[in-house]
Amino acid sequence: MEFIYQEDILADIAKQIIEHTSSKTLAFYAPMGAGKTTLIKTLIKELGSRDNVSSPTFGLVNEYALDSGKVLGYHFDFYRLDDEEEAMDIGLDDYLDSGKWVFMEWPEKIPNLLPSEVQNITIQILNETTRKLTLSE
Repeated sequence: MEFIYQEDILADIAKQIIEHTSSKTLAFYAPMGAGKTTLIKTLIKELGSRDNVSSPTFGLVNEYALDSGKVLGYHFDFYRLDDEEEAMDIGLDDYLDSGKWVFMEWPEKIPNLLPSEVQNITIQILNETTRKLTLSE
């Protein structure tokens, strides 16, 4: 499934992703500046969290909750990892097995740790304001 979009319709794109995803584990493949964090922020909002979403570049993982306090999911940014062992050291398996939403930026840094049931999302920059998003297994 493919979408061509600009930021003003991102909420609609997020709703479509939620409706059509095959997994609660989402792996985002895109170059720097393509809007991965912005899309994840919109997805988390559409799923019902009012938490302030930011890229967990330095902490590796952020946790987001619903108003009830129940954990909605986890947001990873693997950009600064030197090797897959670092992801294992923070307990990636436990997060993946939690049954919660998992949003992963830079999953190409941990190819051997990705679960088989992951939903791959690729974002291409078409121009300064337009992106192409592809959902694939």
